Amino acid sequence: MIMGTSSGMSAGQLPFPGSKLIHNHAMFFNLPTLLTWARIVAIPLIVGVFYLEGVSTAQQNLIATVLFVVFAATDWADGYLARKLNQTSAFGAFLDPVADKFLVCASVLVLVDLDRADVFVALIIIGREIVISSLREWMAIIGATKSVAVHMVGKLKTAVQMTAIPFLLFDGHLLGSIDTQVWGTWLIWISAVLTVWSMVYYLQKALPEIRARSR
Repeated sequence: MIMGTSSGMSAGQLPFPGSKLIHNHAMFFNLPTLLTWARIVAIPLIVGVFYLEGVSTAQQNLIATVLFVVFAATDWADGYLARKLNQTSAFGAFLDPVADKFLVCASVLVLVDLDRADVFVALIIIGREIVISSLREWMAIIGATKSVAVHMVGKLKTAVQMTAIPFLLFDGHLLGSIDTQVWGTWLIWISAVLTVWSMVYYLQKALPEIRARSR
């Protein structure tokens, strides 16, 4: 995902109900998991691009955008390959959403530093991830993960977010007519609204369990 994969299944999800996860050391570094690791490795690369000397701002923007798009695409690829190669694993299930969140949150912080995104947007996006990750961990402990399963609002939020970030990283005119700064700004704010909406939705779904255990 990133924050919810476009393939509908992360690198660690089960390929079909009742299937068993494979647990061995090779699963830590199989091809799907390596692609997931790549999203974490991408973070210092994307940040480092803006510290390159002798490279114009336009070139920095282009390189960072390409890096983000390429590494973000691994979110679909790792899920596809995990199913295709039957290499699903518990470790992959853990690492996939972590990599997604790291990549998005780091990229948003870069945009704030470059003054291309409002700090309030960053607080909403990062704060939501902390809240929902904590909520899902707690729901998993009590065996109620179905209550906070990925919903369409969350998927839409992710899609808008993953369009806004490369637009803002590019910060120029795409195809000579599309002002990515303007479009990216609108989209990042729309994603912030969807972020709050999805957070409220998941909290409402979890509320009955929270109330039941607070008595």
